[in-house]
Amino acid sequence: MKKKWFYPLLITTTIGSALVHFFTKVEWIQFTLACTSLLFWAALLGKATESVAHYAGERLGGLLNATFGNAAELIISIFLVKAGLFNLVKASIIGSIIGNLLLVLGLSVFFGGLKYKTQQFNPILAGHNASLMMIAVIGLFIPATFLQGVPHTSVFNVSMIIAAVLIIGYFLWLYFSLVTHRKELSEQETEANPTDHDEDEGPAWSKWVSIFMLALSTIFVAIQSEWIVATVEYVAHVLGWSELFVGAFLIAIIGNAAEHSAAVFLAMKNRIGAAVEIAIGSSLQISLFVAPVLVFIGLLFGQHMNLIFNHYEIAAVAVATFIASSISRDGSTNWYEGVLLLMVYIILGAAFFVVR
Repeated sequence: MKKKWFYPLLITTTIGSALVHFFTKVEWIQFTLACTSLLFWAALLGKATESVAHYAGERLGGLLNATFGNAAELIISIFLVKAGLFNLVKASIIGSIIGNLLLVLGLSVFFGGLKYKTQQFNPILAGHNASLMMIAVIGLFIPATFLQGVPHTSVFNVSMIIAAVLIIGYFLWLYFSLVTHRKELSEQETEANPTDHDEDEGPAWSKWVSIFMLALSTIFVAIQSEWIVATVEYVAHVLGWSELFVGAFLIAIIGNAAEHSAAVFLAMKNRIGAAVEIAIGSSLQISLFVAPVLVFIGLLFGQHMNLIFNHYEIAAVAVATFIASSISRDGSTNWYEGVLLLMVYIILGAAFFVVR
């Protein structure tokens, strides 16, 4: 980070958040400072991940960015599961999926498209991503449809089976895309879509400094996430917002801050393939790995979280998957397609805000 104001504000908000958390216990101040501090640490996490990605390569770099960008979301969700706030967990999972598919991808495509008339990426990868997102929708739809009225024990057992299948499928996808078919799915630089080397300033830090910054920012993201969870119910009650809206939009936007910054900057450097890998890859990781693994993590805390989502959440993911697949499947984007994604995100946000 080269902005002179960044690190002073990072340190100030972090110290302020710690003082409020340990000494004053004023919930709304704690929530505000923790959210602000988390945004700064998430931005640093995104920068560190981008720097590590420089040494790891484009596709693996995109995966690393999505993985560590989702660290905030996973950590927040773990604390929510521990507290037994399953509705908030599920809402934040849905919010993260649609946030990445619509907001992160939409902003990336829009700002990248303003600078470059048409941006292209691997259409084969886009097709696989679309198919995997449909699997995610199926994984949400089947339990909600077939397990209504079924005894709780049976619901949880089926949820564990589905969760295990999704996790195995996700790791097989990683093996397929990064090992057996790595060449076919890699981004190829062409004359029609050259990478903007003039604007690519290279990594911010050396390899080991980048890894250290990645670890440090992940730790502080975890700390701030726990403090946010401790106050989120109070804030939602005071503002009169539903758990659905708080989880699906407020927590999801905060948790996805790392992806927001990294994906948009990459798209503006004409590295739309990496930006798409972050946005869609992150959604796949949330739906095929993070959500299922929370079912098993809940067992560590004696909590039985199932995979039954309400019809609002399923409809939101289905709509987001449909429009994102429609736009990205041909491997070509422009700024207006970014507008379309953002329009759908705003429509869903308005609907979620009034649902109780």
